[in-house]
Amino acid sequence: MKIIFFGDIVGRIGREAIPLAISDLKASHDPDLIIANAENIAHGKGVTAKTLQELVDAGVDLFTTGNHVWRNKEVFSVMSDKQLGDRLIRPANYPADVPGQGSKMLTIATKNVLVLNLLGRVYGNDLVNDPFRTFDDILLSHAAQKPSVILVDIHAEATSEKVALGWYAAGRASAVWGTHTHVPTADARVLPGGTAYITDAGMCGYKDGVLGITKEPIINNFRTQLPVTHEIPVAGDAIVSAVITTVDAAGRATDIESWQRTYNL
Repeated sequence: MKIIFFGDIVGRIGREAIPLAISDLKASHDPDLIIANAENIAHGKGVTAKTLQELVDAGVDLFTTGNHVWRNKEVFSVMSDKQLGDRLIRPANYPADVPGQGSKMLTIATKNVLVLNLLGRVYGNDLVNDPFRTFDDILLSHAAQKPSVILVDIHAEATSEKVALGWYAAGRASAVWGTHTHVPTADARVLPGGTAYITDAGMCGYKDGVLGITKEPIINNFRTQLPVTHEIPVAGDAIVSAVITTVDAAGRATDIESWQRTYNL
């Protein structure tokens, strides 16, 4: 099984680059499953039905998120929608009564594939539950379904927390992909036990800015400490960062590859 995972998609320019990237990736890798982190798709602030549908139409099968998923209140109606809501998961270590689902079981070519989303706590403002224990709890709750493949998006600020979770899940998860910091790391590898790991998959968005945002206001904020408005260009060069993971019949990762392309929009 071959799985494509796109890092954080930022704004319209990121969304518009995804169909181009999927076309290229389908031609070269023939993926069985395409997943993307969607917490910044609606002009960098959360999720809307329109923006999510655009990416579904482009070919994304399932969406993970993170702490910014709540920044657009329309996400609550998206989560309750029978079709779109079934494609969207939020971090599983929010309290149990928070809307949405923290994991999703899919059937791909007769295999049960469990996808789960976790939020880190180090340097974070959200008082979420322990992601390590939440990982254990989700695996236990789905044990009867015997998932062949287990995929994890760990959305976190601290590299140490993501690396630690990768080792904690080694031999139990098929892949652990880090998101949130928008900068792809150079540590993609298969851990002992067959767990593909990367600390951050990168982002899909405006290339010549600061994490997908127009650079001048961000630089001014660092220089003056005065508040600024984040601006996301709608045209220019878009960088698309993805991770390609190959998993064998037993659910063990055999390969992980970072992938990047630039598209002029």
